[in-house]
Amino acid sequence: MTQLTSERDTTPDGAVEFRLTAGDRCDSCGAQAYISATVNGSELLFCAHHGRKYEEKLRAVATEWHDESARLQEAAN
Repeated sequence: MTQLTSERDTTPDGAVEFRLTAGDRCDSCGAQAYISATVNGSELLFCAHHGRKYEEKLRAVATEWHDESARLQEAAN
């Protein structure tokens, strides 16, 4: 069973806090990671493109799926 986690957490004072940072890189292409999946106890990181590309297969085996790709929409606005 895959555990979905929120895109963002908030601190006690209400500030938005994201789990993935600019230093987290996609395991496929090296771009900034916005999606992480935990498979067999290991964390895999993906950019939004590769996360969507592999999402169906990964969700079938992942124990956790964390998606912050909505941050891309926020940045565009």
